[in-house]
Amino acid sequence: MRFWCVSLLLAATAAWGQPASRFAFWPGASYDPAIPEFQKVLGYGPGERISSHANLMRYMEALAAAAPARMKIFEYAKTWEGRRLIYAAIGSEANIKRLSEIQTAMRKLADPRKTPEAEAKKLMTGLPAVVWLGYGVHGNEISSPDAALLTAYHLLAARGDRMVQDILANTLVLIDPTQNPDGRDRFVHNFEIAEGLEPDASPAAAEHNEPWPGGRTNHYYFDMNRDWFALTQPETRGRVKTLLEWYPVVFVDLHEMGSDSTYYFAPEADPFNPHLAKDLMESLQWIGKNNAKWFDQFGFSYFTREVYDNFYPGYGASWPCYYGGVAMTYEQASARGLIMRKSDETVFHFRDTVRQHFVASLSTLETSARYRGQLLDKFYRFRRDVAEEGAKEPVKEYVFPRTGNVTAVDKLASNLVAQGVEVKRATAAVKVDGKDVPVGSYVISLAQPSKRLIRVLLDKNVPLETEFVKEQERRRARKLPDEIYDVTGWSLPLLYGVEMLTASAATQGSFEAVQAGSMPQGKLTGTDATVAYLVPWGTSGAGRLLVAALRQGYLAWSSDKAFTQNGTKYPSGTLIFKVKENPATLGAAMAKLAAVHGVEVTGTNTGWVDDGVNFGSRYVFPVKKPRVALAWDRPTLAGSAGQTRFVLERQFGLPVTPVRVQQLAGDELDRFQVLILPEGMGYGTALSAGSRKIKDWVAAGGTLIALGSAVSFLADPKVGLLAVSQENRAKGGDAEKKSEDGRVAGKVIAKAEEYDKAIQAEKELPDAVAGVLGKAKVDREHWMGAGAPEFVYAMVNGREIYTPVKLDKGINAAVYVGPEEVVASGYMWEENRKQIAYKPLVIVQREGRGNVIGFTSDPNYRAFMDGMNVLFLNAVLRGPARAR
Repeated sequence: MRFWCVSLLLAATAAWGQPASRFAFWPGASYDPAIPEFQKVLGYGPGERISSHANLMRYMEALAAAAPARMKIFEYAKTWEGRRLIYAAIGSEANIKRLSEIQTAMRKLADPRKTPEAEAKKLMTGLPAVVWLGYGVHGNEISSPDAALLTAYHLLAARGDRMVQDILANTLVLIDPTQNPDGRDRFVHNFEIAEGLEPDASPAAAEHNEPWPGGRTNHYYFDMNRDWFALTQPETRGRVKTLLEWYPVVFVDLHEMGSDSTYYFAPEADPFNPHLAKDLMESLQWIGKNNAKWFDQFGFSYFTREVYDNFYPGYGASWPCYYGGVAMTYEQASARGLIMRKSDETVFHFRDTVRQHFVASLSTLETSARYRGQLLDKFYRFRRDVAEEGAKEPVKEYVFPRTGNVTAVDKLASNLVAQGVEVKRATAAVKVDGKDVPVGSYVISLAQPSKRLIRVLLDKNVPLETEFVKEQERRRARKLPDEIYDVTGWSLPLLYGVEMLTASAATQGSFEAVQAGSMPQGKLTGTDATVAYLVPWGTSGAGRLLVAALRQGYLAWSSDKAFTQNGTKYPSGTLIFKVKENPATLGAAMAKLAAVHGVEVTGTNTGWVDDGVNFGSRYVFPVKKPRVALAWDRPTLAGSAGQTRFVLERQFGLPVTPVRVQQLAGDELDRFQVLILPEGMGYGTALSAGSRKIKDWVAAGGTLIALGSAVSFLADPKVGLLAVSQENRAKGGDAEKKSEDGRVAGKVIAKAEEYDKAIQAEKELPDAVAGVLGKAKVDREHWMGAGAPEFVYAMVNGREIYTPVKLDKGINAAVYVGPEEVVASGYMWEENRKQIAYKPLVIVQREGRGNVIGFTSDPNYRAFMDGMNVLFLNAVLRGPARAR
């Protein structure tokens, strides 16, 4: 039946254009019949259908089976939904025979400290340029995975083609046919259920418009083209690991953009990240000019140097640059189906988009083959020079003391090692410029080939170019959109909420190299405790231990007040597992959980404390495993919903029940103790009468948590769950007053500055911010701030600023600091910087027996805000315990 339906659709191609079987993707090419065509394996030609993940795998495997001497397939990861992530190595028979040798040679070039220049030049003489072509990281950007199949076919089947022969001889081509299988299959499913008798070119047709959440993201709705240094997703972790096995000197990330556009390739737009290689632009020019040659020859329109920058290091088009590669984004106007009509009434086909990505792929390979020697030499020199830079610069090392949220410190060190950074762990206490640093702390020398990556990820701030900033301010003054493409603040120590020291000289002491995947184990002291086991609150590991213990049926208590026992200070929030209230297996369970989650647990034989509250105090209350409902579907932002679910489920092991917004008005809500509203606009319309149900549920003891823009719903006077208001842009002076006839008093405008002021809107929201790390102070006397550090760093983006809640209504549990300190990393408009100072980040308000908690910035943004974990866990785990 499936084959019959596909055949019927293909038969209709005469109604919408030239069949793909007669469409010349590369005019004049002659192909070897021993290499199977699309039609033979899949039942359709290139560009006639949107290939599912299964069909992509089927065709790649068929090609590898037909040409085993020139193509090998490797699996590098599996998605959350169990789909394979693969790459294919394609090259000459000689190069495929020596894949291991090529890998070894690239690794030698990658460490010039061990590979002298003479040896490096000898290696380069016979080494192909490794090129990685990555397709379809966004699942609904549909043309590039089919172009990947066509590229692989052409390289294997083209006969008498000098260009292909040069490519195979001088490059090793690594093709990743789909970087996001889960998102792609979600798109393909939505497209196929919307299809009719023939493809529909109308942009309004259902086949072009996906239902929530769309296919762009992976299973947990992550944009994986922002995950390269965060490494939260298995797809990204597997890809980065594989790149560091090969060190491709050229990396291309092939995307799609709006249907009314044309084609984009490098050079990229401003701003240019100052940690990128200065000669990177020369390599981009080589590739861009060759792409332009072929696009001109085939009559394809294109643009360069606009829109797409690589300032943010978490793109596929930027991260590989920091190990010495040349990385680029290619963007193709999307058909979002098989045929699309543009606003100028022209119609284009899916196969057209496949072809342009195919041509760009071949052109890039041609350039890489031509400049093989130069690309390899640039790679070697980059890694040599940056290591020498690190040895000469004033700061010689970055040091992470293993204090505070120690499991976040461990995670950060592990994250850096996974990206190829050399990290040492102190096996005894050391001194850093006179400061004592405990055993287990981490030291990172800048005299290593990853120095540029280290700086771009760990420096507090990476400055935007001065001229670029001036241009953005000029545009903003004219109410034109700014050209900042993504966040401008991402310093990992701030994101993780950990301390980082700088050392002016190499730290002396005893160290061991940190290996990928190695995390220190925790330990239990006092395995046969007779009264309780104590777990200090304030680390991510303690949160994971608590959830795991609750899921295993153990009972826990938490103290709102700090206390001291046997000379050890325990912070507010400390967990108390009472021996007599738990099964006899508690001690063994604590030992195992401590080791697994990297937590220090102490057994005690007394409830007596030196200072503070005892275990039976009124400030000590039970913590139970909550049932958590997460608002799902429209109007939530899919990314916020998915990332929140991911943080709770995958980072802390707490199951979450996604509930579609329209169902929140039902009685089933009464079965949950926590309801989380992810970012989103339009909750009031979507819920309608359900708003009353939610308010009653909170009053009965529920914990309602709103993230980011969802706070505006709770702050709506019609809802009345948060006594705050969203602010308009702050302006000085009085607005002009109108008389009864609607006129205003006449006014002379004598200067251009007065004119600029006169044309400003009387009321408007603050200008949107792309993404800046804002510093906020936590109220640690309140239960919401238990175990949290004094300061946290939130991702401030958008234009929402809220008034503080009054003391008779609630508590501002975290408040942004003053205007001179509030911007911790990134670039913020001056007016926003002044206005957001002393405004709330976290608001807590009682409603009946329950609590309403508003995070004005999403604490789970991209799941790399580890420094916000404790506050979010307090809301989810400690909030329900406050229902009284």
